[in-house]
Amino acid sequence: MSTFRSTIKHLTRYRSATVGLVIIGAMVVVAIYALILWSPGEAISLWRGDGGIWHETPRIAWPRWINLLPGVNRPETIIMDSREAGTTKSVSPLGEGLSTVEILLPFDFEYDDFPKEITLFFAVEYDKLAPSVSLIWLTPDGREISLGSRAAGPPYRISLDTALMRRLGGEAAERALFQDPAGELLRGRYALRVEGWLFEEGADLDARLVVYGQVHGLAGTDHLRRDIMVALIWGTPIALVFGLLAAVGATASTLVIAAIGVWFGKWVDGVFRWLTQVNIILPILPILIMIGYLYSRSIWVMLGMVIALNVFSASFFVFRSMFLPLKESPYIEAARAYGAGNWRIIFRYMLPKVAPVLLPLFVIQIPGFVFLEATLAVLGLGDPLLPTWGKVLSDAWANGAVYMGHYYWTVLPALVLMLLGLGFALVGFTLDRIVNPRLREV
Repeated sequence: MSTFRSTIKHLTRYRSATVGLVIIGAMVVVAIYALILWSPGEAISLWRGDGGIWHETPRIAWPRWINLLPGVNRPETIIMDSREAGTTKSVSPLGEGLSTVEILLPFDFEYDDFPKEITLFFAVEYDKLAPSVSLIWLTPDGREISLGSRAAGPPYRISLDTALMRRLGGEAAERALFQDPAGELLRGRYALRVEGWLFEEGADLDARLVVYGQVHGLAGTDHLRRDIMVALIWGTPIALVFGLLAAVGATASTLVIAAIGVWFGKWVDGVFRWLTQVNIILPILPILIMIGYLYSRSIWVMLGMVIALNVFSASFFVFRSMFLPLKESPYIEAARAYGAGNWRIIFRYMLPKVAPVLLPLFVIQIPGFVFLEATLAVLGLGDPLLPTWGKVLSDAWANGAVYMGHYYWTVLPALVLMLLGLGFALVGFTLDRIVNPRLREV
């Protein structure tokens, strides 16, 4: 504990390390928040969009904070529901089970651009005969535009109605319905009037209008309407766990292998050195790609292979050079003299002597493994279930986000990746300066 406190005290003397600790601390807080907010199963279900959870979210929308920039006033999503305040609904019985329903869904539109889509969702109750509706669009300048009649049931994708598009002069509904006769964007109070007919006793009809905006949330949305913030938040614990387990597993295994090889020497050391030389020339990324295509893309399978391929890494020779003089040191000779066994000497006397060097190495290697996981995801070999930063980048690349001008889609996940790498690099290099006597300041 005293060593830990001393290390923290030394770290806080360096501004770079303080900045790095703040970044890492923020990442850890986000990771804890993600685990509290959603369980792994809930996060996966949310990212997959089970239950149509994203059906009221705009597709490929910029973050909402872009409207804070000077001169930017992009439309936000507007939702009007006949079961909520701000709307009107009246039912008029006609006898013999027949009745009419009139629903008015008004809303204000004061933005500088057109919405992305318009959809009308129905909530109906009936036994055999589905209600039918007639839809009329009301504009701020007093015009009434008929959207036609239909059975109330499946969602009515107004923006995808080709017949309506032809009646509107061949222009998309989300533009034509928000224009004045001269073709300019018309601001003001709009409304959708739903005139419905109920054919049975006890039947009911409600409507929910969604005018999809161009901005959403803190991180925007992707091509599947998913909130990218979900992946940015839940990708944090995934990245930290993957990087930490890979760094600790690979480095600790290499240290133990090096100590065993030096202590037993002869053919044991020779075999370990030969395996390391062979492993160094093996291309890790192509091997992982092959495993992903031929076996599994599970993040845990990839983590196991990353650790296995990094056990006999170049660090083996670094650790071996530390253990060689240690093997001949007086306190090791004393341990042998009072009868300590081989494994006790290795794990009780040799490894603890070199262990402090591991801390900066752990910290420095973590972002490298995080970037490796993101690289695999960008190449299409990420875990298909988990929402990760690399998966967001992969989807952005596959859908041409940069070419289409959707820069937020790539910048935000790339930014958190770089922040994580910067935080660990700042702390790692400072730790190396503290632990390594040759770099320590006087």
